[in-house]
Amino acid sequence: MAEIAEIYKDRIKCILKQNDRKCVPYKELYAKCKGKRPQPEKFKECVLELKKEGVIYERRNGFVLCASYGIYRAQVSRVNKTFGFLKKEDGTEVFVPGKYLKGAMPNDIVLAKKLSRTERGGESEEGEVVKILEENFSEFSGTVESFNGGLYIRPDSLSKELLAISSMDVRAHEGDKVLAEISSRGERHSDHRCRITGIFGDSAKASSSALAVLRLNNIETEFPQAVMDEAKKISRMTVTEKDAEHRLDLRSEPIFTIDGADTKDIDDAVSVERTPNGYHLGVHIADVSHYVRPGSELDKDAFSRGTSIYYADKVIPMLPKELSNGICSLNPNEDRLAFSCLMELDENGNILKSKFSKTVIRSRVKGVYSEINTILENRDDPDSIPEDIRKKYSGLTAEIFLMQELAEILTANKLRRGAPQLETPECKLTLDENDVCIGVKRRETGKAELIIEEFMLMANTCAAKLARESEIPFVYRVHEDPSPERIEDLKEAVLMLGLPFPKFSDVKPRHLADILESAKGKPCALVVNNAVLRSMAKAKYSDKPLGHFGLVLADYAHFTSPIRRYPDLAIHRILTDLCYNKAAVKYLVKRYAGFAKEAAAQSSECELAAMRVERECEDCYMAEYMAGKLGEHFDGVISGMTENGFFVQLPDTIEGFVRTESLGTGYDFDGHFTLSKMGRKVYSVGDSIRVVCAKADVPSGRIDFVPEKNT
Repeated sequence: MAEIAEIYKDRIKCILKQNDRKCVPYKELYAKCKGKRPQPEKFKECVLELKKEGVIYERRNGFVLCASYGIYRAQVSRVNKTFGFLKKEDGTEVFVPGKYLKGAMPNDIVLAKKLSRTERGGESEEGEVVKILEENFSEFSGTVESFNGGLYIRPDSLSKELLAISSMDVRAHEGDKVLAEISSRGERHSDHRCRITGIFGDSAKASSSALAVLRLNNIETEFPQAVMDEAKKISRMTVTEKDAEHRLDLRSEPIFTIDGADTKDIDDAVSVERTPNGYHLGVHIADVSHYVRPGSELDKDAFSRGTSIYYADKVIPMLPKELSNGICSLNPNEDRLAFSCLMELDENGNILKSKFSKTVIRSRVKGVYSEINTILENRDDPDSIPEDIRKKYSGLTAEIFLMQELAEILTANKLRRGAPQLETPECKLTLDENDVCIGVKRRETGKAELIIEEFMLMANTCAAKLARESEIPFVYRVHEDPSPERIEDLKEAVLMLGLPFPKFSDVKPRHLADILESAKGKPCALVVNNAVLRSMAKAKYSDKPLGHFGLVLADYAHFTSPIRRYPDLAIHRILTDLCYNKAAVKYLVKRYAGFAKEAAAQSSECELAAMRVERECEDCYMAEYMAGKLGEHFDGVISGMTENGFFVQLPDTIEGFVRTESLGTGYDFDGHFTLSKMGRKVYSVGDSIRVVCAKADVPSGRIDFVPEKNT
């Protein structure tokens, strides 16, 4: 039967090719193809398959080959307010003006063709949708509005059109933030009808929009009962002397944690002492794998979540707080089970040897970044340190100063390796008692944060090195080399900015570090930083030891946060069998090869989803904050340029958009970094600019600015 289908398909394509752009009616096509043993049902099936595959297209008078009319198969990748994008099967993206989308929605499979007359100019390809082959769109978020006596939804993105709510659905009220799904489609977005699937409250509140974002991304905020039952059982456990048997007892060592003041899930502690050859560094991680067993309900749920999600002052933990804030949290003055990486370093910070041990520890104090930074900043004037801080860290200041000494050596080593020093600013949001954002500021990092960052890097490196050398299945944190295409784009951008571009045949991290250094202190520093960031591959998890380009490390993994990241929990489990149970490599391969591959793929996917959710939620909160600043003036820097306008970033990390139409007429975009008027550069990326907040849309998280002189 398969052979008959292929024969029919080949005949259909051959006949249509011979007729070029002339349509062939169905009956005529069948008559020419049926042969001596006609099978009309099989022929019909083949025609439908070829239509679905985007090989043939049915016009009013019959069929033609898609290729004869320049028609191609594509997927709708994005739909915005007034336009959309298609992704062709070769990966090329095509711009489609909104009126040529034919109501297509994200993920739909369509037939499209080149637009005969471009709408926006430029060299990039433009297209129009000819036919929708598969409808694959599901839920979307929006705000309920009243119009002409009926209720409609204004989507947060997708389309500028209002979508009518089914008359059967009257649960929502004007101003509600909702999720909805398309119930019936029309030829245009405005003809679509939808039904509500979730209501989250006042759309003017960021908290409502955040709940919708979570639901839209299938993020569960509650744990299943079976998971909670296991968690509650474990939460009643204590660390006994029997638990400490066969473990290295480090309870007498000066070990302590360093975290943010509001951190509750404390999963890492550190210790350091000077040795005749250099330093003894200990990184002690909560032994979560001791409690979360393979195949348990806790384990299966943690695998599906992949990571904890943090936004504003909220956390959706990977593990229930009964574990993450309880028996698995390294709380001060309490015995806790840990998995420790114990390292011997020389005076230059090079690792001489390392080992992993199951341990029992007792943290001396819950260290806080800001407090330890105060101690370090006042090293030469200890009387300036507040008395409560001096008392809290009594007996630990020598270790704190030694930690700073070692961390500075490790940082210098990283710079010598040529690791690019990229700026990735983070913000801290302040919410009031009503969950409304009342403050946004850039999150500052000090010496204490640097200490923890460098020490965790060392433990992560040791874990990956041990796994690679032992040739066991593992979950590595990898960062592959940038693609040649992205490096070419970076080269074009750097040269246009008037900066030197290093000569090389194969890009190395040091080359990108040199580019960043050449822009340091210049107005273009921000755009260069962003261009270098875009040129690099995204870090991910892999069961192969591919190394880490950005850190310039051959070996790297995530070992240090098993409470909030599943890959860390996974490799704790593997390393336990390797180091603690002394399992044979052959056994480890059999037991963990499939697990490591699945955990890497799942964790990478969950990480991307979590990052997207965190960003979208925080955008809503920042828009909520700026909604109270309408008409106020701000100093910022132009951080990006498009043909429709440019982005302006404020010192507190808030970013808004200046639309070209708000500037007036006569502006030309050079396709890269500059808007000019009458041949004179007016706005360019990296320029300082004073703007006024013109609009802040909480549901979509979008903020609009206008230049001060245009108000």
